[in-house]
Amino acid sequence: MSDTLHASALSTLDSWKPSAPGQESLRQAYLGFVGGRPDACARSCEPGHVTASAVVLDAAAEHVLLTLHPRVGRWLQLGGHCEPEDTSLPGAALREATEESGMSGLTIDEDPLRLDVHPITCSLGVPTRHFDVQFLVRAPEGAEPVASDESDDLRWWPVHALPPDTEDLTEVIAAALERT
Repeated sequence: MSDTLHASALSTLDSWKPSAPGQESLRQAYLGFVGGRPDACARSCEPGHVTASAVVLDAAAEHVLLTLHPRVGRWLQLGGHCEPEDTSLPGAALREATEESGMSGLTIDEDPLRLDVHPITCSLGVPTRHFDVQFLVRAPEGAEPVASDESDDLRWWPVHALPPDTEDLTEVIAAALERT
């Protein structure tokens, strides 16, 4: 991973002022982890690694784009691992959202929405943690997603009528709606 991405991740986390309870302690934990690990943004970092995800809302902020993740087997927001060419966390989230949605013209709010740490067995094949930094992404009017091979399905869901087993997305979607 580039030193630029690492420095940008520290800067993004350092300057972010969370409004939700509990997010400040997570922010401090992220700062400690990223500050202590030059490889914190690389998927090869076995203790865990920073990921970037995107809550993609339609132009009217009435629908959220979710992917049926093939490895996890449930509906999630778009996003994933940082890549060597990424220079910032918002850039990584926007790249992932564009790749996974097949839509052009997406725009990102560069101030994080939320942080979420979750255990996962990802491409390393060993249990690890994702230190996910979640961002708001807006789709242009009339944008229609095209599923990539990274998804079993991809569709717009009404923000107040999400599919089953997505209760963990409620807070980040509410945070996204507060920004619109």
